[in-house]
Formats: sequence, structure tokens, C-alpha cells
Amino acid sequence: MTPAIPAPRNPDRVKWEAFWVCVGVASLTILDLSKINVGLPVIEDSLGGGASELQLIVAGYALAFGLALVPSGRLGDVHSRRLMFIIGLSAFTIASILCAVAPTIEVLVIARIAQGAAAGIQMPQVLGLIQQLFHGPARGRAFGLFGAVIGISTAFGPTLGGLLIALGGPENGWRWLFWMNVPLGLVALYFAVRLLPREQAHEGERMELDLVGILLLGVATLAFMLPFVLTTGAPTDDPNRWSWLAVFVLSGAAFVWWELRYHRRGKSPVVHFALFRTSSYRNGILVATAYFAAIPPYFLLVTLFLQQGLGLEPVFAGMVTISFALASAVTSWIGGRLVETWGRALVVIGLVTVACGFVLVLLAGLFGSPESAPWLIAGAMTVAGAGGGFVISPNQTLTLSDVPVTQGGVAGSMAQVGQRVGTAIGVAAIISTFYATLFSEGGRTTHLQVFRDAFFHGILVALGLVAISLVFALMDQFGGGEQTRRPPSRNRS
Repeated sequence: MTPAIPAPRNPDRVKWEAFWVCVGVASLTILDLSKINVGLPVIEDSLGGGASELQLIVAGYALAFGLALVPSGRLGDVHSRRLMFIIGLSAFTIASILCAVAPTIEVLVIARIAQGAAAGIQMPQVLGLIQQLFHGPARGRAFGLFGAVIGISTAFGPTLGGLLIALGGPENGWRWLFWMNVPLGLVALYFAVRLLPREQAHEGERMELDLVGILLLGVATLAFMLPFVLTTGAPTDDPNRWSWLAVFVLSGAAFVWWELRYHRRGKSPVVHFALFRTSSYRNGILVATAYFAAIPPYFLLVTLFLQQGLGLEPVFAGMVTISFALASAVTSWIGGRLVETWGRALVVIGLVTVACGFVLVLLAGLFGSPESAPWLIAGAMTVAGAGGGFVISPNQTLTLSDVPVTQGGVAGSMAQVGQRVGTAIGVAAIISTFYATLFSEGGRTTHLQVFRDAFFHGILVALGLVAISLVFALMDQFGGGEQTRRPPSRNRS
């Protein structure tokens, strides 16, 4: 008998299976950025360390994440996104084990930085693969689902973290935050090997790797982010840290000069500066950078206020953000469908709604009683989350709408660098403002009042960053031309 020939698999099903592998791993890395927030006070009690070490656990992850993005994205574009995805996922799983068994705060900080670098290897492959798998309106829907999952991961992270700490106990419960990544990482690795596409389109030009450009960009990114990462608001902060900005200016200028020279020689640079002449891409990065400077530190700020100011247990402090997660997931999915016709106006509406939600959260924290404030903040979080869903996924679609698929990885990487740089700046600006208020008012007012003052000042900074994001979105809406108002129908393939 002639053996039966298996029926070919549905191409759409194959795409969506690969998509869910990518999004699942992306959510795992983003989850690790948010769930650690509720663990910081417990880590401080367990391992010791001051504000600098605790901030490095959060911002150091973002720093390493940002440094790894562009070279990893370029390697994925040049060689294989699938291979880079598997390498990053494997490294992330190993780094999670090192975090879980860390005997000292210094080892934990180093392992967290390694974990952030591994996450930075994975994320550009996720964005590049979504660009590769979907075109036209389907890409908007895919990014809508991507934004929904990322929104859920960001906002459910503190709840999950608090639950794991409650189950594991005050001494070692925080280690469970990292142990959970190990089985999830191994399962994801199995499906990544099976389902991710093995073939991809490449640029027509010669596929060399610009090592000098990668090095210069890495130095510039490190020099820019480092002084913000080292800013805690404590009186002991070294004022000389800002001298790193001079290194950033010099290395940034050298990077631009080298890349332009490299391109004139007919070679393929790390970053194609022509991308930044596309208003939808350039303005989308600016919107995301300012927005991500506000949102992750905002979650950390609320968590610190609830735990340290109001005395909530980690699991309950984390649960306050559930309403943000649910609202954000719904509006991200809706936004992925509406962005086809609404364009940048959808992002503007989302940012205005986020700002309104922030104001409501601030009022709830300032005027609510210790018993009612968590409930009022949770309700206000619903408004902020509804707006956030209209920002992340539509902006992602708009940012990459006119980017060629062959440059999807590095283009997505630059957008992610903006987000990670924004997060580092936001953590420094918002959390250092919070702690600076505690240090300055600690002996002059009641315990709750000083935390309310610190919360007030931190939220004001977050509102300012959302306002900056809104300005960039309005500039794009009214000055970017028709392509920024209704771009997705013109996606390049």
C-alpha cells in the first residue's frame, strides 16, 4: 500500500501558533519586569541592601535589556531570528536559576542584569517575527493581541509576585518569582524549536555585521542610561554620575559618524538612519519612550506606597493592579482593530485617558482612608488601564507600519531601546523623587503623611511624562501627514 500523505497544515494556523510562542515568551520577560516590584521590600529584609541595590534590581534589568536589543535585532535580521530567539530564551532560563539561588544582594543584581540581557536578545526577534508573519490588517490585529498580552503581564505581575511571596514565606518567597520562569522557559523552548519559522527574507545587500557600530551604540546607550540607573534620591548619590552624559555625547556622535561612513561604503550599518525620516516610525518611538518612562515606574510607585505607606501585604498590593490589566487587555484588542481607520488619534485618546486615570489614582491615595484607598486606587486604575490599551498596541502598529520586513528586527529593537531607556529615566525620576521626599520629610511629619507627600510628588512626575508622550502624539497627528493618520493599510511586505 502507498503510505498516506499527511495533509498540509493550514498556513494561517501555522502563523498563529508561531505568534503565540513569541507572545508567550515576550510576556514572560515583561512579567519579570513588573512582578519583582512587590518583592523588593522582602528582598531587602532577606538579603539586605539599600535603595541603590534595590533600584538596580529593577533598572539594571532595563539597562541590560536596552543594551542587548539592537545588536540582537541586527543579528536576527542578518542571520536567523529563530536561532537568536532560542539563544535568548535559553539564557533567560539559566539567568532565572541564578537569581533564584542568589546568596547575596550583589549576586542577585548581577544575575538580574544577565537576565535583562537575555530578555533583550529575545524581544527584537518577537517583533521581527510578527512583522515577518503578518501583513496588512492582520498585522494590526496581531499587534493588538500582543499589546493585550503585554498589558496583562505588566499589570498582573505584581499580583502574581505577591501570591508567590505569600506561598513561599517572607524569607524565601521572593525566590519563587524566579523559579517559576524555569519550567515555563523549558516549555516555551520546546514549542519554539518546533513552531518558529526556519526561513526568512533578507536584505538584497551584503550581510556583514557592523561590529564597530554595535560597540559604539552599546557604549552610548550605557553612558546615557547609567546615571539615571544610579539615581536613587538618597543623599549619598554621587553627583559625578552625570559625567557619563559627556561620554554619551562623544560616543553617540562617533556612532552617527561611523554609521554614515559605513553606509557610504556600500555596507549594511547597524541602524538605517533613513528609517528616522519616516514620521510614523520616528514619532512612534518618541511616544513610546515617554510613555514607558511613566508606566513601569508608576506601577512600582503605587506598589511602594501601598506596602510601605499603607501597610498592605504584597499579595494585596499586587491585586490592586488587576483592574488595570483587565481594562488594558480589552482596549488593546479593540485598539488593534480600530487602528486601521483611527490611526494616531486612537493613541491621543488613550494618553488623555491615562492622564485622567493618574489624576484619579492620585486623589484616591491622598484623600482616601488607609482602608478605602486601595479600593479607590483599584477603581482609578481601571480608567488608566483602559487608556493604556489604546496606546501600546496601536502605537506599535503605527511605528512599524512603513518599515520593510527585512529590517523589522532592528527597527523593532530601536523602538524597544527607546522603551528601556525611557523606563530607566522614569525609574530614576519618579522613584528618586519618592525617596527624596521620604528623606527630606521623614522627621518632620507623620508616617502616613510623608508617604502621601512622596506619592504626590512621584505621580506629578509620571503625569509630566505622560504629557510629553501626548505632545509627541499630537505632533504626529497634526504634523505627520496622512501616513501617520491612516498608515496600516499601507504596510510594507
